[in-house]
Amino acid sequence: MTRAPSAGTEAPPGRPARGAGPEARCQTAGHPPRRGGLPTRGDDVATPDPGDAALRRFLADPAHLTLDLRATTARSAKALGLRHAVVYLVDLQQRRLVPQTAVAPTLPVDGSLAGWAYRTQSLRVEESATGGGITAWFPLLDGAERLGVLAVDEPALTASSLTRGRALASLLAMVITSKRLFEDSFVRHTRTERMQLPAELLRALLPPRTIGDGNVVSTAVLEPAYEIGGDAFDHALTDTTLHVAVMDAMGHDLASGLTTTVSLAACRNARRTGLHLPELVRSVDEALSSWLPDKFCTAVVAQLDLVTGLLRWVNCGHPTPILIRDERLVIDAMERDTDPPMGMPSLLTSQQRRVHEIALEPGDRVLMYTDGVVEARTREAKLLGLERFGDYVIRATAGGELAPESLRRLIHSILDMKGGQLRDDATLLMFEWRPPPRGGRSLPRPQSG
Repeated sequence: MTRAPSAGTEAPPGRPARGAGPEARCQTAGHPPRRGGLPTRGDDVATPDPGDAALRRFLADPAHLTLDLRATTARSAKALGLRHAVVYLVDLQQRRLVPQTAVAPTLPVDGSLAGWAYRTQSLRVEESATGGGITAWFPLLDGAERLGVLAVDEPALTASSLTRGRALASLLAMVITSKRLFEDSFVRHTRTERMQLPAELLRALLPPRTIGDGNVVSTAVLEPAYEIGGDAFDHALTDTTLHVAVMDAMGHDLASGLTTTVSLAACRNARRTGLHLPELVRSVDEALSSWLPDKFCTAVVAQLDLVTGLLRWVNCGHPTPILIRDERLVIDAMERDTDPPMGMPSLLTSQQRRVHEIALEPGDRVLMYTDGVVEARTREAKLLGLERFGDYVIRATAGGELAPESLRRLIHSILDMKGGQLRDDATLLMFEWRPPPRGGRSLPRPQSG
């Protein structure tokens, strides 16, 4: 029997676990075996695997499109020749991993090997809790967004089982992403409290928590998760541009949620029409003044050129974004005069919306936030303030972690300081620009393990 790796270890890239069979020894993790263990001319041609036919039949059968997640997981794992698999999805506040396809205990994101796989977006393995094999933890990713983890139990770890586990994780991530749009079971299982109506209204319109491509990643969080009223964020990608916005409507009730909803919809409509920043913000002004003339909304709306790194933004009465370079805060780098909030107030002045610019350097991060963050109070009832908030930002981003994990740690540190409660909505959005190298050294990637 193949000896299981020690708990918390990962098989070295390109090397099968000790004791693996001949096929695994000629195979690097994530790549198909060569014919007879020898290279072929031209492109390598994979030897047909007995399990491939079963998987092809499963995917080709239209009946599998209507299966629930439990049945899909079981059948696709069987088709791939894997012994057992369980899907865990992260809860709304990213503190727990909740089993979806089997009766199993909920696992903490902090303090478990499953959580380690989620936090680092990398494979982790340990001895099976039931004995007689190992459990491999695979991150479930929808592009850049972390959905949860997949537990795969196998008698032994081989390059083949690793490849099949990764394939199953990729397949199930796509299934989850498509089905959670209309299956409420996903929502119910990942909530730990009852959602208030204003929060339900806003969350129905929010984009994924994290988006990204090879050049940039943008990630955001909102708290209190179940009681938000007027805060919202938006981010979207085109081939050349990252569009981001953070909004904060006046008040903390259903009316403020409606104000943010109209602002968000007007912003997206103008963006998708191709309007530039001043005209885009003007469209939001006009929408609010027409539909909600007694309401207004502060915001920062920005566009990042993914090729040049030029960041352009309009600040509508909102806190100044923070530039993070080389894990340090660049004080006042984005400090500019602000314009009036979006809505009727801006239409009462002849001043045009001002567009500000700054050239980012590869690896720079920009943090946008609402005033509910700096207005939070500590357990001692002291105001957090901008200076102390800056200390939290430095600590959360100094570990060299991936941007989504840095932001998760940041919001949790603020919540834990306050005892888990905030007096006002608090929204954080951070994006990181990491363009491909141009003939020079590539940037060191944030740690994933």
